[in-house]
Amino acid sequence: MRHGTKARRAAGCVLAAVALTVSLTACGSGDDGKSDSADNASSSAPGEDNSKDDGGGNTVPDTSQTLATINGSNGFQFTIHTAARDSGGFLTVTGTIKNTSGGRETLPTIWSGEESQVRRTGKSLAGVTLVDKTEKKRYYVLRDTDGNPLTTTGIVGMDDGATENFFAQYPAPPDTTSEVDIQVPLMPTATIEIS
Repeated sequence: MRHGTKARRAAGCVLAAVALTVSLTACGSGDDGKSDSADNASSSAPGEDNSKDDGGGNTVPDTSQTLATINGSNGFQFTIHTAARDSGGFLTVTGTIKNTSGGRETLPTIWSGEESQVRRTGKSLAGVTLVDKTEKKRYYVLRDTDGNPLTTTGIVGMDDGATENFFAQYPAPPDTTSEVDIQVPLMPTATIEIS
């Protein structure tokens, strides 16, 4: 009788542990709006309004308009499609990167920025900045609470002719600012209009 009671208690403890594990897994599904990893940040932009789904679950920028095209001597071409404010006080820039070099190219390390905190997250576009000439302010890519940049990450190299979608999120300039300069390291500066 005593052995049967011990077996029932052990089975009850195991059942309780399994139930607790399932509950914690369900509660940690990411419904709080926070990214579970840096890879999630690369697939979609927080607050991005002008985007669509490609049918495979990936968010792609609205390419129906072009705000600027930047051609670099390193063979990369940036096309900026949108620079949209959202109600949270952010400015999200979306676009595409194309390799026009004629061969496979690795993204320059300086595009990731020079801060040690963002370098540990790997390749990103954290080094791309916006400049408000009217207010004389420079805006850097925002970081989450873990120090991960709120921009596309993980693009290491690109084959000739390949394109990659990107986003970068910044603090929004004042409402009176209608355009900013976008500065990609090693590439010319371009002026883009804010919508």
